[in-house]
Amino acid sequence: MKFKFLTLVLFICSMALAQTKGTITGVLKDKDANNTVLPFANAALKGTTIGSATDENGKYKITAAAGDYTLVFSFLGYENVEVPVTIVAGETITINRALGSGNYKLEDVVVKATAGGREKETALLLDQKKAVEIKQSIGAQEMARKGVSDVEEGLTKITGITKVGDRGLFVRGLEDRYNNLLINDLAAPTNNPFTKIIPLDLFPTDIVSVIEVYKTFNPNIYGDFAGGTFNIQTSRGSKSITKLSIGTGFTTHNNLTDFLIAPDADNTKGFFGFNGKDRELPAIFGSAPASKRLSSAESLQSFKSGFNATETKSPLNSSVGILHSEKFTFKNDNAFSYLFSLNFDNTYTVRKGVDRTINNAPGGYDYISDYVKTKYNYKTSTTALVGLNYSSEKIKLTWNTFYIKTTDNLIQDQNGQDNQGLTNSVLIRTNQLDKTDYLNTQLLGEYAITKNQNFKAGISFANTKFQQPDRKFFSGLTSNDNEITVSYGANNFLRQYLTIDGNYFVSSLAEYSLKLGGAPDRLNKLSIGYNGKSSAMESSYRFIASASTIPGFTTETNSIDTHIQNDLLQNKFYFIENSSSTYKVKLNEFNNSGYTNLLWHFGEKWEVNGGVRLESSNRETLFRKQGRQNAPFITKKYDNFYVLPSLNVKYEVTEKANIRLAGSKTYTRPVIMEAFPLTYLNADGTSIQGNSILKNSDNYNGDLKFEYFPTNKEMFAVGVFGKYLKNPIERAFIANATTNTITSFLNSENATLYGLESEFIVGLERINPVLSNFSIGFNGALTYTKVNVNPTYETQDEDGKITTTKTIETFQTRDLQGASKWIVNSDLKYQFNFNKTWSNTISLVYSVFSKRIFAVGTTGQDHTYELPFQKLDLVWGSKLSEHFDLKFSADNLLDPARQLEFGNEGKYKINRSSTIKDSYKKGVGFSLNLSYTF
Repeated sequence: MKFKFLTLVLFICSMALAQTKGTITGVLKDKDANNTVLPFANAALKGTTIGSATDENGKYKITAAAGDYTLVFSFLGYENVEVPVTIVAGETITINRALGSGNYKLEDVVVKATAGGREKETALLLDQKKAVEIKQSIGAQEMARKGVSDVEEGLTKITGITKVGDRGLFVRGLEDRYNNLLINDLAAPTNNPFTKIIPLDLFPTDIVSVIEVYKTFNPNIYGDFAGGTFNIQTSRGSKSITKLSIGTGFTTHNNLTDFLIAPDADNTKGFFGFNGKDRELPAIFGSAPASKRLSSAESLQSFKSGFNATETKSPLNSSVGILHSEKFTFKNDNAFSYLFSLNFDNTYTVRKGVDRTINNAPGGYDYISDYVKTKYNYKTSTTALVGLNYSSEKIKLTWNTFYIKTTDNLIQDQNGQDNQGLTNSVLIRTNQLDKTDYLNTQLLGEYAITKNQNFKAGISFANTKFQQPDRKFFSGLTSNDNEITVSYGANNFLRQYLTIDGNYFVSSLAEYSLKLGGAPDRLNKLSIGYNGKSSAMESSYRFIASASTIPGFTTETNSIDTHIQNDLLQNKFYFIENSSSTYKVKLNEFNNSGYTNLLWHFGEKWEVNGGVRLESSNRETLFRKQGRQNAPFITKKYDNFYVLPSLNVKYEVTEKANIRLAGSKTYTRPVIMEAFPLTYLNADGTSIQGNSILKNSDNYNGDLKFEYFPTNKEMFAVGVFGKYLKNPIERAFIANATTNTITSFLNSENATLYGLESEFIVGLERINPVLSNFSIGFNGALTYTKVNVNPTYETQDEDGKITTTKTIETFQTRDLQGASKWIVNSDLKYQFNFNKTWSNTISLVYSVFSKRIFAVGTTGQDHTYELPFQKLDLVWGSKLSEHFDLKFSADNLLDPARQLEFGNEGKYKINRSSTIKDSYKKGVGFSLNLSYTF
């Protein structure tokens, strides 16, 4: 009876209390993004602790006692908006507002024209704080402030990520093959068969909104990664704007200096990257090898590209770009927007330094060759993006098409002494063109079924082509810089024609999500989805060799074609095809995955995101045995089915601090050329051979992280991570019955790595108010790795024969290839204004890494190491007025030597005073970019 009476009293009291309270509700929108909804913004009653965060649809709700208040709306990086309000007991009032950055724009120097508020550094910090999974992001504002010109460079500013030469990005010491790439949440192919993902330095920041980096696994992303998954969100038209930009650059020792370039690239077509037509395989050789021998007349008529090199001066680097977007708003807040972006840039680079190889000699190791290598590269990149967006209360549709075209024209000279002890210097010249075309079209849609149910889907189709047409080289003896004595035959004047056609790459996704209740900013959510991708590619690798009846000749090095043509006219020289049966290989890959994921909030502090992914991964390789060019293809299949669980746990220690824990299982597939049964020949006689029996590696991952956000612009985080890799894929040197020593790829037994990561962003006003315009950022990583090498390994040659061989690695345990024991990135930012319309940001950016293995040591030789170097850049961004933006960058100010070194702890010592294998200086770069916004 007493219990019933107490319950009645409490009910009456609660009803009475409810009658004394009222409610404020509404929607906040982003003024800088044409009034799209603004999630994660704050609404609070000034002078109280009463408030609410907006949900994913920008909605907020506050309940408070009746009275007069000031309602404050705020969002990181935006101006606060204050609204007087009177709350009436028992009533609900609606207040909608649009927030904008206002005067804060003076701080956001060189913000991309398409950037909305969520591309700002402060907004991305909030997103990182709110997310359950461990992720980091870099947006348009931060990349502009740090002078970043492409996506790859931008990602090196994130903790634990470093760039290793031309081998792409290493994440936590794991090289390119352990990474994965998404573009707008859809899988994307590579344009280069030698890399796992498309080189990210091809993506200019102008077409990028935000880059998300996932270092831990979630069921809705592909299981093929252990280092990181990069998700590039392309820019969208969010306002009516037109922006024109033009830039120029000068690098010491590279521009306005002596330069060599192929004649077919030294013209208007070559300048814009449209050369290569004259280097295509002559039609006379047909679509399949037939050992055809050309007559003199046929040779003169068929080949439109020769062996000459044009001597010139390298001009300044240049870039030009245009971006245009419009947005139209209709009734009921329906909107349509479009964006068009077109960018072109070119660079001239000269790399000069020592180039050595060593081998075992009586009494120790000695140089096989001691060259000075000079590389002349002229590179072009053209990118275009077209995006269409439609949104209504229920539906969001996005269509993107982007195109990337690149060329890299190379003349490389290796000049010096070889192991034959000749008095005259040896010259090896390579003339090569790398040419890629990449087209990707995407369609994405999202439909709000009900308030708590959502469905999204997407599909993309991509076509890629990688070409090295008429890759050619010759070598001979030189007594001066102008003449060479050379002979026909052997590998001299060999022409190679390599094409890897990505006939198609299809990617798709579909996901249904259901909100299961909870507070507006802590909604529980169940997701069920599908990811899939399918691709088909094939190679064409043809060889055209030279032969002659004369022993050799002496002629001018850069004008060698005149002598070759005269010998052809006199029937002293001819070309003949000697392609192998493996000229054509086909590779088909399939992936089908289903997943489920549950996000659940326990009380006010705990968030758990757990799920499982079921993934079927299939690889099908078709090739022919040696000597059977017309035989049916042999098919080799490699099928796997994976059950990939993942768990992400977040505990909110305080409103400003989180602890995160993550664990998962993933796998890794090899790079295309690592599993392609094709032997790729280099000018110096070395070769690379794929291994079609490579196994996928199994990866087990764990992370623990603490993060603290003192203010909306500051952050401190420290974390530990660990990984265990079963059957990791490694690069090694092997030999077989049909070729000399070659580079191939094997599965090691296992690898373990663990480490510590730390990062912070702090305003220096904490030290002294005078420093209120300064802030400092830092991130660093300490990593330990250990690889256990298999005592034997299996390889498969071009005839499909599998051989078990004893390992030739020098050490049975070692560090992981490419892993630095420590990495440091830091930047110092200073913001100041000359007047109300002229704002400036100066950033000083510094990075350094420790010594790391570049190539694994074999046959008693120690490893080859990449030595540390320090990089210091200065960026000054200036918003001159409402329309003009100016950016000045000084890159690589310290100009350190980039060096590879032979280790000297192997079975035998190196009998030379210097153990440097390769060395060059990049030069100090200065660039200026001016943009005008209409």
